[in-house]
Amino acid sequence: MSFSITDALSFFQLSCGSWKSQRSSHHLLHRRAESGASLIIVKELEATDDRLRKVAEMHEYDANRLIGGCWVRWSGSMAWDQKGESHEGESVFGLIPNDNSGRQGFLLRDRGYAETAPVAGQFRMDEYDALILETGYDTMSTTERFWFSGPDVRLRSSVVEGLSNTASFCVETRNEYKNVFN
Repeated sequence: MSFSITDALSFFQLSCGSWKSQRSSHHLLHRRAESGASLIIVKELEATDDRLRKVAEMHEYDANRLIGGCWVRWSGSMAWDQKGESHEGESVFGLIPNDNSGRQGFLLRDRGYAETAPVAGQFRMDEYDALILETGYDTMSTTERFWFSGPDVRLRSSVVEGLSNTASFCVETRNEYKNVFN
């Protein structure tokens, strides 16, 4: 089975579906690694979706520049979780390219990765068609790289720098879609 990634939107479209994620995070301060697992659901959103338009307005970007985006929901656990600790949530991602190829621009989110506040970061595609996200927060910054080794296997690495320094690697495998989130 072949697949084609030409720009960030086609990367998002290939990401749609249900994914099982296996994660290994290295906490530099503790000098220890922690494993975890998540279920991730990704659904495409059209550029005219009200949720995307609200995110663009929230970040003071022209909503007419949106080319599309996605809604993501996740539920997971990590090895060091305390009783009652939850790794569940959802977010809306909107793409606004700043070039004609759609391979770089702004990624607008209603909820961040390292902090839960709304955030606008930058995306770019590298020469291997990987999607790189760089996001600055109030107390830290993140760099994430996503790439496909095949249409049903997505890989992700991330580095969080700031108050908490971590490096993570995830292997995400596509599940047959099941609506496990109401």
